[in-house]
Amino acid sequence: QLMLVESGGGLVQPGGSLRLSCAASGLPLDRIAIAWFRQAPGKEREGISCISRSDDMTYYADAMKGRFTVSEDKAKNTVYLQMNGLKPEDTAVYYCAAPRLSLCTGVNDDMYFWGQGTQVTVSS
Repeated sequence: QLMLVESGGGLVQPGGSLRLSCAASGLPLDRIAIAWFRQAPGKEREGISCISRSDDMTYYADAMKGRFTVSEDKAKNTVYLQMNGLKPEDTAVYYCAAPRLSLCTGVNDDMYFWGQGTQVTVSS
């Protein structure tokens, strides 16, 4: 059973940066696709990125390209979401997630495993 735990959220001023972590346990990163989503109050959940393992592709939502970057440390079985140039509209709960298969085709695929989320607040 795959478990995902996010961390690294917090309060940051506009223009600042944060790095979120998603620690996976139960399966090695080499066998799973990992996605990031966010959900702001009163809004629908929004896909940010997905690392697809089967085809070695990484997808980003157009709105996040250039500001958000995913990386991973396989030795720690952890995926990171680096967020730069944060704006108040980036305020949301951020989740990492994984589909059943080790493949994603975009940033809004159906996910099967979810972390508990970490709150990011961008405010002065």
